[in-house]
This record gives sequence, C-alpha cells and structure tokens, in this order.
Amino acid sequence: MKHTYDMLIIGGGPAGYTAALYAARAGLDAVLIERMSAGGQMTLTGDIDNYPGFDEGIDGFTLGMKMQNGAERFGAKTEYAEVLSVDFSGKIKKTETTNGTYLSRTVVIAAGANPRELGIENEQALIGSGVHYCAHCDGRFYKGKTVAVIGGGNSAAADALYLSRLAKKVYVVHRRDTLRAEKIYHEPLMKAENVEFVWNSIVTEFIADEKVRGLKIKNVRTDETAEIICDGVFISIGRKPATDFLKGAVQLDSNGYIIADETTRTSVDGVFAAGDIRTKALRQVVTAAADGAVAVHFAEKYLMEE
Repeated sequence: MKHTYDMLIIGGGPAGYTAALYAARAGLDAVLIERMSAGGQMTLTGDIDNYPGFDEGIDGFTLGMKMQNGAERFGAKTEYAEVLSVDFSGKIKKTETTNGTYLSRTVVIAAGANPRELGIENEQALIGSGVHYCAHCDGRFYKGKTVAVIGGGNSAAADALYLSRLAKKVYVVHRRDTLRAEKIYHEPLMKAENVEFVWNSIVTEFIADEKVRGLKIKNVRTDETAEIICDGVFISIGRKPATDFLKGAVQLDSNGYIIADETTRTSVDGVFAAGDIRTKALRQVVTAAADGAVAVHFAEKYLMEE
C-alpha cells in the first residue's frame, strides 16, 4: 500500500510552512510540496519590515528559510517537485507531481499568486533594483524620492495613495484615460499634489544601468514617446493565482482565485486554501501565515469527523 499522509500542503510560502508547522506540532503526518525554494513571493522582497517579531526587519529569503526550519524541526517533511494535477474526488486525495503520486487525507493549497509582469526587457533582472510589485513591502525605500506606479485598478490606486505619503513625486501610468479603480480612490488621488497621471500610455522600456533610472513610455493614441525620470517603479496590473494545475478540482472565482472564506474551506471537503491563492481582502505575509494556522485547525476537525 502506498503511504497516505494526513495532510499534503502545496506551496512553501508563509501559508504553506505555517500550515506545516501547525500540522507537525499537532502530530499530523504532513508533507509539503514546493516547486523551487522556501518563501514563495517573499523571496522577491529585500527587506520585510511589517512582519511581527523582527524589530529591525528581515529579508524575505531568510524569513522563508526560518519558516521551513521551524516546521521541519517538528517533523514536517519537504519534497521538491512541481504539482501537475490533482484528484480530490475521493476520501483519499491524489496529487500528481514530477516526483510521482502522493496520497493524503487532507490537502492545503497554498501555491500563492504571482504578480502580473509588464513583459518588457530586463524586468526580471531589475526586480529589487528599482522594479517592485508590492508598495507596502518596498515603498519605504523611496521616501522623498520619485516613483512611478503602473496600472489603473484598485491595487494601483491604493499603491499610488500609499506611496504619495512617502515619495516626493508619484507618476501613475495607465493605458486608458480614466482609472478603473473604485470611485473611493479617485478624489484623494486627484487631490494629492504630488501625484501626476500619465494617461493613455504604456511602458515600453526601463531606463536603467544597475538600477532603474526612469521609464520610456508611449501614448497608445498618438504613438508619441516620452521619458519619465524616476527612482523606482511599482507594477500594479494585477496578480495571477497559481491555480492552473487544479483544472476544475475546486471552485474558483471569476479572477481564478479559490473560493474560500476565513475558515479556508474550499468547495471540496477536506481541501483547504490558504494565503494569496484564496479570495481575501488583504494579501500580506502575516495574513498568509494566519491562513496556514486556520487551515490546520479546520483540517483537524475534518479528520476527527471522518
């Protein structure tokens, strides 16, 4: 008989490793499947200043490793593989990976959500050197400096407002002539004296040496080009939840996030969604970690009632 775990956790970010920690401490036989390395999106952040307990901040990679070590200290197991597909149709859940098939009584999906990229040259190389995807994570580095926010939805508007309280100047570059964000954001942004809108425009190139020095933009109506001189750019054009491997196994919302409330329960009994991959109001390291603990709580209840 193939080994059946009490819990299988998909994803090694803060939600996944918190779930692994709580599961292991509860005496559950748990395995975590991680595609690359511990930390998830945290590893893209140089310094994390808003996670409690680190009064001088901590870099995302180190925090991820500490979370992994903490979980494994209590017996959680990490397997490095990519999840290809799942079958949640029976009491025993099947997870197909590049390392073979895993069986488990419960599953916590904590695969996260990736920021949507602009897809232009050098974007990946400049991450952390002027290119950012989280204003609340990295905005503090630009106090008194000039930044650009790319996007026009709620996340871009919220990022621009937040950065307007830190930066000397904030450019908002949007491909349309009005924000898509909810009306609640419009008035405070229009009133902010240090916020300037660059309408009907897209970014075509980063001006950079080792760090971002500015942007080249193009007006989508006139094809005119221009340059914006700035110290950093925050790309806020949405996120893409890592749910492709699920292939309809659990219910998703219109944006591809797993439908799960504060209990982290999904549409399938015994399957839970924790962290950025689920529907939620705030996606931060601390809320992801909280989800991991909650998921184990309800998974334990499920296992006791089986």
